[in-house]
Amino acid sequence: MGNGPEAPPSVDEEWEHAGTPRESHPGAGGPGNALARRRRLLGAVTAAAVLVSGLGIVAARVIKSPAQAAADTAAPPPSVITAPVEHRVLKEAVILRGSVRASQTVAIAAAVSGGAGGAPVITKMNVKAGDTFRSGRVLMEVSGRPVIALKGDVPVYRDLKPGAEGEDVAQLQSALRERGQNTGGDRSGLFGPGTKAALTAFYRSVGYDPLPAEDGGEEELTGAQEAVTEAARRVEDIQTAARRAPSAPATGGRSGTDAAGPGERTDTAVELRRAREDLAKTQDRLDRIKAKTGPMLPASEVVYLKGFPARVDAVAAGVGGKAEGNALTVSAGVLVVEGFLQKHQRGLVRPGQRVEIFSEWEGKSAGATVRSVATGLARPQPAAGAGEGAQDKSAAQGYAMVVAPDKPLDASMAGQDVRLTVQTAATEGAVLVVPVTAISAGADGRTAVTVVRADGKRLRVPVSTGGTGDGYVEIRPAREGELSAGDQVITGVAAGAGAGAASSGFGAS
Repeated sequence: MGNGPEAPPSVDEEWEHAGTPRESHPGAGGPGNALARRRRLLGAVTAAAVLVSGLGIVAARVIKSPAQAAADTAAPPPSVITAPVEHRVLKEAVILRGSVRASQTVAIAAAVSGGAGGAPVITKMNVKAGDTFRSGRVLMEVSGRPVIALKGDVPVYRDLKPGAEGEDVAQLQSALRERGQNTGGDRSGLFGPGTKAALTAFYRSVGYDPLPAEDGGEEELTGAQEAVTEAARRVEDIQTAARRAPSAPATGGRSGTDAAGPGERTDTAVELRRAREDLAKTQDRLDRIKAKTGPMLPASEVVYLKGFPARVDAVAAGVGGKAEGNALTVSAGVLVVEGFLQKHQRGLVRPGQRVEIFSEWEGKSAGATVRSVATGLARPQPAAGAGEGAQDKSAAQGYAMVVAPDKPLDASMAGQDVRLTVQTAATEGAVLVVPVTAISAGADGRTAVTVVRADGKRLRVPVSTGGTGDGYVEIRPAREGELSAGDQVITGVAAGAGAGAASSGFGAS
């Protein structure tokens, strides 16, 4: 068989040819060992392939092409802000702060009544801050004399004494009648006997005696009354003597025919006439003294307030020691609100305009009307009880505006700081409006809004504008029917949309 082709070398022979010795353990050259070696070789090749593939994937993620890098760094699509077109009445308003206060505030100083000497001393304080009180209340006592609250509009400017006439007297008479004291037949405005009696009775009802209108007046009145009595008796005596004279019996040797003659009767008549004249003079003097004597109402013992119940805003003095400045501050009447307009607001606000009062503290609102607007600049007054000279010089000057509520405000709102919204203008009816920021202008100067349709498309719609208010503007589309309530218009670009987005979207079609 030596002439046949040679058989291919076995695996063992290949290993030996490569210089790898065969295993020396028994059976090393068997077919089982050869199969194991093939499997090990195949596993190594597979692992290498997996490693190369993983490295390729990592490289693909880390290394980008120039085109991909540019795409990744481009600005994202702009995110726009939209708002609906609305159909409503457009209002323009002025908003400012205001302070709730009473329509009348009175500072009461401690003073000595009736011109008595010495410094005033508060001997009683019958109220405290926050109290409410009614007409006839003795608020405090100064040097033993009362300070009484009564109803009235006319401020106190003088002492009222018997015989006085005027509107302030009529006010006193009305206040006394309200307190149940009858002023008799005195005509309105005349401090007569009925008013004197009523004032005396009122003072005694609150625990005091009224001061006399004239020092020594009672003694003078008594003397005048005695003079009248004496003059009246003189007249009576002369009349009695005259009646008895014709029938008087003769005395001293004179006969009955010697009775008083015509001359004596004439003398008696003259004496009677003169006595009657003296009586008339003394009676006239008594009447004049009566008219000016009696009780008085010192200006320091009364404070008139427009309405009750009234409120004590502040108590600045206590019992004892000398009273200086204002001892009490009280307020009365309906609550109003005072605000201060700046120069640019002054021309927009006028009496009669509608106002909304809103209390953030109570979460309540109320309707009101502008009552008055000052023509001159002023600074807000300090809070009640802050003391004289406490005006804040740093507070901005403004034009005082007084607002009258439609309905009486609750007393708890007195002194509160509130928000005032004055409606300065309004459209006659409902109109199409959009936020002011929705209006844009093209290169041709025409104004337009950009509408975003339901499918995302944008449409520039030319419009003309009207009045503004509350951040909105009235719009009228150039072509009827192009805009309607509910359409979404672009008002801006969302924060973070990118610098490139700031100018996109507006004017697009």
